[in-house]
Amino acid sequence: MKLLIVKLQVHSGSSRLNAVLTETIDSIRADHSDADISLINDAQCFITCAEKGDLRNTRLLFAAELDEGGMNMDACRIIAYLYANSEKLPLKGSVCGILIDGSGQLFTKDTGRRIAFAANTAGCMLPGKPLVEATGDLFNFTTLSELWHTDTMSAYKKSVLLLMDKLLSFDKRLHLKSGIDGKPSILVIHAGNSKTSNSLCLWHMAAENISEKADIQEISIRNGQLVDCRGCKYEDCLHFGENAGCFYGGVIVEKVYPAIIDADILVLVCPNYNDSVSANIMAFINRLTAVFRAYDFSQKRIYAVIVSGYSGGDIVAQQIIGAINMNKNLILPPAFAIIETANKPGDIMKKENIKEKAAKFAAHMMNLDP
Repeated sequence: MKLLIVKLQVHSGSSRLNAVLTETIDSIRADHSDADISLINDAQCFITCAEKGDLRNTRLLFAAELDEGGMNMDACRIIAYLYANSEKLPLKGSVCGILIDGSGQLFTKDTGRRIAFAANTAGCMLPGKPLVEATGDLFNFTTLSELWHTDTMSAYKKSVLLLMDKLLSFDKRLHLKSGIDGKPSILVIHAGNSKTSNSLCLWHMAAENISEKADIQEISIRNGQLVDCRGCKYEDCLHFGENAGCFYGGVIVEKVYPAIIDADILVLVCPNYNDSVSANIMAFINRLTAVFRAYDFSQKRIYAVIVSGYSGGDIVAQQIIGAINMNKNLILPPAFAIIETANKPGDIMKKENIKEKAAKFAAHMMNLDP
């Protein structure tokens, strides 16, 4: 298996990122005799390879160092290239992970989410938990170092090693858990009014193209049906999660937990509320923690339908990537989100070629072996 490491340094010569990569590459080569690991060392080389089609159908690790201001200009240039050329799908068929090494406490997760979204729009799939981030003092590895009975630097190296191993062994095919007659089981979560919600209208436009090809279940969490997480102790949360429950009960336990345990695909219908998912969707994400701790979500996929009144759909998409893909371990399929802008109720129907876009998104969802 071929693994391309896109190493983007901001400090010349030796660095922590360089040392970690060198050690983990040696370990991977020792454990995977068939691993073909190559380095891409700057943005121009990346773009040249992309233009030649060399970045399709491969495994990629974006490894970026951040300066004291949280920037990496080569990473910014790659992000810009992927967005500008997304229709050409320069990363089609590829699977990627992300490693961010920061100089301070900030910007590591933000940079990781932006790279993930750009790569995803360019045709790349991301496995669950595809991000390893190292803050300047490695304090973010404290919990893992305690769990693994080691120091923070060793926990950092082990996390990178596990990510590389995941990229090399990841299977892109959808393994149906409970679909009927070979049909995938799709769970749709929304909090919209079918008469006024542009987001829900857009989803229904997509769904009508696959209603006979998938087992679709919609669950509404409108009107205060879902109480947000109150922050139980870890042990209490784990106890309830092991029994597909939660201390606070309600619709999340009665309907959502059983549905998401059985689902192959999760679809979030997300209007942009103040450049964020709505309160109800956020409560859903927060309440997933209990069941996530007890069940493996690594074979499930996340898709999103996002409509903004003015702008900012990209912010919502990156929020979902951070919460569901990077945190809750669901796979991010290529081009996971359909993102549109519509303000007044019904405006989505006035968008040019919107039915064709919805049908294309639906067909994309049913491409189970991208």
